Amino acid sequence: MKLSSSGLRRLLSPAVVLVLVDALALYAAFYLAVFMRLGLDLESVRASIGPLTPRAVTFAAWVLLGLLSMGLYRARQRPTAEEAIVRVILGVALGAAGNIVFFYLIPSLTLGRGILFIGLAIASLLLVGARLGILRALDANPIKRRVLVIGVGDTAEKLRLRRRADRRGFDIVAFVAMSDQERRRAEELGGAGVVSLDEAESLRHLDEIVVALDDRRGSLPLDFLLRQKKLGVPVSDVVDFLERETERLDLDILRPSWLLYEKSSQDGMVYHFIKRLFDVVFSAALLIACLPVFLAVAIAIWFEDGLTAPLFYRQQRVGKNGTTIRLRKFRSMRVDAERHSGPRFASSDDDRVTRVGRIIRRFRIDELPQLLNVIQGGMSIVGPRPERPKFVEELSRQIPLYFYRHGVRPGLTGWAQLNYPYGSSLADGREKLAYDLYYIKNASITMDMLILLQTLEVVVWGHGTSMSGGSGQWSPERPGEDAQLPDRAAGGSRKQDVGVALKAELKSGQDDPWR
Repeated sequence: MKLSSSGLRRLLSPAVVLVLVDALALYAAFYLAVFMRLGLDLESVRASIGPLTPRAVTFAAWVLLGLLSMGLYRARQRPTAEEAIVRVILGVALGAAGNIVFFYLIPSLTLGRGILFIGLAIASLLLVGARLGILRALDANPIKRRVLVIGVGDTAEKLRLRRRADRRGFDIVAFVAMSDQERRRAEELGGAGVVSLDEAESLRHLDEIVVALDDRRGSLPLDFLLRQKKLGVPVSDVVDFLERETERLDLDILRPSWLLYEKSSQDGMVYHFIKRLFDVVFSAALLIACLPVFLAVAIAIWFEDGLTAPLFYRQQRVGKNGTTIRLRKFRSMRVDAERHSGPRFASSDDDRVTRVGRIIRRFRIDELPQLLNVIQGGMSIVGPRPERPKFVEELSRQIPLYFYRHGVRPGLTGWAQLNYPYGSSLADGREKLAYDLYYIKNASITMDMLILLQTLEVVVWGHGTSMSGGSGQWSPERPGEDAQLPDRAAGGSRKQDVGVALKAELKSGQDDPWR
């Protein structure tokens, strides 16, 4: 069956393109290493080490997993060149470790050390070269999905994502004003790229239509949407579109009824059984493996604070359905940390943290005792991070839907931890809730495995890196990344660009209003 250009644009997401390019590079590296080591005679090569295809697949798979754990397949990543190089090297190193263990367990698929390390060296060079070019190519992606937005108000404005990394998968063709008054108002605010419904009929090759009206009562263009849907153009709600593109739920436009009628894996008994089984087995295995780490941390804490100093810190946190759990952590702050200030949010440069505490917090070692909470059933490996009752009370009072995050067990790691740094304010709590709600809605065993694997990135690299997509807000820490700033004027410049492209298209489509 012939794949249309529209279908191709929907299929080739940034993450898919990155995986395909890396897989090809790894296959090339494997075969180059084999031929450099053993010669070009395929028969003698097969006689020496056996069939090449299963070995190539194994080699590539482990390196791809290593790259995944370093956050290199996030669709909205925006690394510096230096960061991309380091992450690729670390990912290849993890892939090397995986290959070595695998070949030890299944010696019939072994490669030999020479081929393995030559292949890894070639792979590092190819992957670094591809990585430095592919993200730039994706920013100028000629096969982005063409999206038409119904609406020009504040809700539609949400679709003007600030960063290029957030817009890699789509281009907004136009915004449709539902009345002359709406159009005039939008154009007064710099609204080139705004068209009427009749003009929208002339637009060709649309890949998606997003309904983003401030008020749908009496203004939803149902006939137009049904005609486009009949032609094969998907129609999405703005909440669903932003959820898919930003991997979070926008609380400003999220309606409680939307969560009420949505189904997720959290409702399934099979998911709960598998998740709980994994929690217990994984926690027990990790506890045993980390016993030497526990001993080293204990010695370090006692060395800094004395033998009488407590090793662990127990604290009340809010668990599933609002129940209270006693959280265990290695003590990383002074014993009298809250004697005078009382409970307050932790921050990345908190002056209450000890020298040892700064190290174990940096690599998340202080969280390891929470594995006992997981085994006891108060927590899960993956889920929203538990907060203190005082903070939950304050945040629930000021942030709508905050209580909803307590419908699942809190986790040792979570989607918000991969995408957002330490929270130390009401705004941070709100932003983290957007990611927590996304996880609760989309939770699955596959997603849990991906979060757990990518947690290694957080441990190695820390929070708030450029690999995380963030919230789509402009950041003053990276002012040169995009020409758009978070104000109306910047939005207007984006509209101007859309408007220029529209003029020719509207003119060419006059004779064919259906497509």
